[in-house]
Amino acid sequence: MGARRNPVPVGAAVAAVIAAAMTAGLFGCSDSEPRPTPQPPPGTVSPTSPVPPGVSPFTGLPAKAAPVLAVKIDNVPPARPHTGLGAADIVYVEQVEAGQSRILAVYSSKLPPTVGPVRSARESDLELLRQFGRPALAYSGEQSALRPLINAAPLYPLTPGQAPGAYFRGQDRPAPYNLYVRPERALAAAPEADKAKDIGFRFGAAPEGGRQVNEHTVRYPAARYTFTWSDTSQRWLVAMDGAPARTTDGGQAAARTVVVQKTDVQPSRFKDRGGNVTPYTKTVGSGTALVLRDGESHDARWSRTTADGGTTFTTPGGQPLHFAPGQVWVLLTGR
Repeated sequence: MGARRNPVPVGAAVAAVIAAAMTAGLFGCSDSEPRPTPQPPPGTVSPTSPVPPGVSPFTGLPAKAAPVLAVKIDNVPPARPHTGLGAADIVYVEQVEAGQSRILAVYSSKLPPTVGPVRSARESDLELLRQFGRPALAYSGEQSALRPLINAAPLYPLTPGQAPGAYFRGQDRPAPYNLYVRPERALAAAPEADKAKDIGFRFGAAPEGGRQVNEHTVRYPAARYTFTWSDTSQRWLVAMDGAPARTTDGGQAAARTVVVQKTDVQPSRFKDRGGNVTPYTKTVGSGTALVLRDGESHDARWSRTTADGGTTFTTPGGQPLHFAPGQVWVLLTGR
C-alpha cells in the first residue's frame, strides 16, 4: 500500500492492527518495502538452486556423493524375478524390439551385491544417459553396428569382456537370462565414472490438485506394468504382465514415485537377430507426463532442452512438480 500524504489519525490499537496486516502482506507492500519472495518448503530444491550437500539428486534422500552405474536389465518373463532392482535410485523402462520392454536401472546411493539378469544395450540408452555426465554402463554387449556409437558416447562401457571379474553366470536359469554383474567390481573397472549430479528431479511436498488413484496401468505393445498404491508401505507396488514383480533379494518391486513420460518412439536403423526393428526413444525435447505419488496422479510437462542437460518436470502451471523422496520409476512411452 503506498504512503498517504495526509494520514488520518487513528487510535493506537487500530494502528497496530493495520501495521500487523501490512507486515503479513494483506494490504500489499509499499514501493520502499517490496514483498518478500515466497520460500519453498524446507528440503525442497528449486529449479535454479543446487542440490543440497548430503542429499541424492536421484532420490531426494540422504546419501554420499558416489559414482553412477547404469545396468541394462532384461525383462521378458524368462528373465524374472530380478535381482538388485530394489536398490536402484532410478528405474527406467524402455521399449525394445517386438513391443517388449527392457529396464535401465541407475545406481549411486547404494550398491547391491548383485544385479541382473544383464542384457544388451540400445541406441536409446546413449541419449538417455548423457544427462548423467560420464557414467558407467554395465551391459552384456551390442550389435556390431552400434559399437562405434557406444565407443563415442560419454560413458564407460562395461561388458563382460571389458570387466570380466565383475560378471558371472547363475545356475538358476538358462542363458542368456542368467548373466549377473557385481556393481562394486564393475565400478572398480571405471574409477573415473562421474558422481551423481543434478538431473532435474525435485523432491518435496506434493502439488495441489492431484486426483486420488489406487491403480494405474502402463501398456507397451507387448508388455504392461501396473502400479497399485499401498497405504501400508506408502509405495506403488509393481506388477509386470499381470503378476507381482518379485525380486530375489527384496520382495515385490515398489516405487515412491512413478513417472509416465510420453516421448517420440520411432524406428531406428538397427534390427535384432530376428529382423525386428529396434525402436528409438527420444528423450531430448518436451512433452506431457503423468506423475504418481502418495496415492494421487498429477498431470505434468517434461522438458530437456539439450542432451547434456537434465529433465525437468513441472505442473501445467509451470511450477516444479516435486517427487516423493525415494526410488523413482520412469516409464518412457509413445505419445
